[in-house]
Amino acid sequence: MERLRGALDFCIRHQTVLGYSIVSLLTAASEHIFSSVVFKCPCNSANMLYGSVFLIVPAFILLLLGYMVNVRTWRLLTGSCPLEKHCDCSPWGTCARYCQVLVPVTARALVAPLTWIAVALLRANFYECAASGNSLIKNLICKDQECQNLLFKIPCDEKLSTKISSEFLSLQAQSQLIGWFLIASIMTVALISTCVSRCCSPVSYLQLKFWKIYSKKEQELFEIKAKEHATKLAEINTHCFFEATDPAPFHTPSNEDWKKISFLYTFSSQEQYYSMIHKYVSTNRGNSAKFKEEGQNPPVLGFVDETHAIESGF
Repeated sequence: MERLRGALDFCIRHQTVLGYSIVSLLTAASEHIFSSVVFKCPCNSANMLYGSVFLIVPAFILLLLGYMVNVRTWRLLTGSCPLEKHCDCSPWGTCARYCQVLVPVTARALVAPLTWIAVALLRANFYECAASGNSLIKNLICKDQECQNLLFKIPCDEKLSTKISSEFLSLQAQSQLIGWFLIASIMTVALISTCVSRCCSPVSYLQLKFWKIYSKKEQELFEIKAKEHATKLAEINTHCFFEATDPAPFHTPSNEDWKKISFLYTFSSQEQYYSMIHKYVSTNRGNSAKFKEEGQNPPVLGFVDETHAIESGF
C-alpha cells in the first residue's frame, strides 16, 4: 500500500512530464505501425509525393489534435464573438490576445507532431522514399538517366544504394542525421524556453508550488459543488414538472457570472489572485473596476487555466 501511494504521489508531482512522455511513446508506436504495416513506397516517380504525405500529413493531424485537446484553446474561443454582437471585436486587441495564448498552446501541441517527424526520420523509411524521387537529390547523385531510374527503386532494394554512388551519404544516413539534429534542436529550444519562462516568473518557486496546489484543490471543490448544485436544480425542476407546482427560489449563477469566471487568467502584480474565481470573489462578484484590469499572462502561469483540463478531461 505504501509503495502504491508513493507511486501515485510521484505521478501527481510529475504529471506534466509523464503526460508528454506517454504522448511521445504513443506517437512513436503509431509511427512504427504505419511504417511497418501501412507504408509501401511505390518506387516510381510518385515517391516524392507518397513519402512526403506520410511524413508531414500525420504530423499536421497530430498538431490539430493538440489544439483540440488543449483547454486554453476553447477557453479563448468559447463566447469570444457571439452572434448578437455581430463579431464587433477590436482586431488589434483580439489578435494580440489570441497570439499571447496560442504561442504556449502551440508549443504544447507540437510535442506529438515533432515526435512523429523525429521518429520517422530515424527509421528513414518515409524520407528515403521521398528523397529518392526528389529532383535535387537526383541531380546531386546521378549523372545519367539510368542512375535516376535506379534511384526510384532504392526504397525497394537496399543493395542499390551502394551501387549508385559512394560519394554521398546514403538516403538512410541522411534521414537519421536530420532526425538527430531535429531532436537536439527541440531539446535545446525546450530547455532555453523553460529557463526563460522560470526566470521571468512573477512569483517565487515555493509560491508557484503553493499556487499549483491551490488550483488543483479549487477545481476539485468546484466539480463537487457544481454536481451538487446541478443535481438539486434538476430535482427541483423535475419535481415541479410532474407535480405542476411553482419552483421555490433557487439561486443559480447568471450568464454574466459564468462568463466572468471563464475568462483566461491574467496576472497582475498590483493585485494577487490565484484564479478567476478568486478574483471574482475578491472584487465584489466581478463588479469592481479591479476585475476588468488586465495584466500580463506569463507562460509559466498557464497551469491556472489548464488545471480544469486535468481534472475534468475537457
